[in-house]
Amino acid sequence: MQVDTCSVSTIMIDTMKPKSEITDADARLVEQSMDMLGGKWKVLILWHLGVAGVCRFGELRKKLPEITQRTLTLQLRELEADGLVHRTVYAEVPPRTEYRQTAPAKDLADVYMALKSSSLAHRDLLRARSEAIAWTASPSPRTG
Repeated sequence: MQVDTCSVSTIMIDTMKPKSEITDADARLVEQSMDMLGGKWKVLILWHLGVAGVCRFGELRKKLPEITQRTLTLQLRELEADGLVHRTVYAEVPPRTEYRQTAPAKDLADVYMALKSSSLAHRDLLRARSEAIAWTASPSPRTG
């Protein structure tokens, strides 16, 4: 437990640097992290695993009803390859597979909470964006 706490503290100290002390190397590290978390679903998958602790594939599908089976499978594989998700397969009939966050993924809890706080603070902006996307995606009326 102490190691996890130290890791979180180190991250917090590094991100609290004055702007003048943020280097290109820091930016590359953030870019690598964003690559690991990129896409529409990865943060949401990690969020649900963090809340539930352990989830089976079907449970994640229920929590994310708009995700396709293929996309969820690919996202989970990428998260596992990046060391953010641990997959346990039980030799049972039918087979049972469970997913949980790894320690590095748990260290991102502050990031998830910051995203939540920002989303709540800027709810009107997000709603306007959603409405604009829906409006541009809707079929245009026919003329003539």
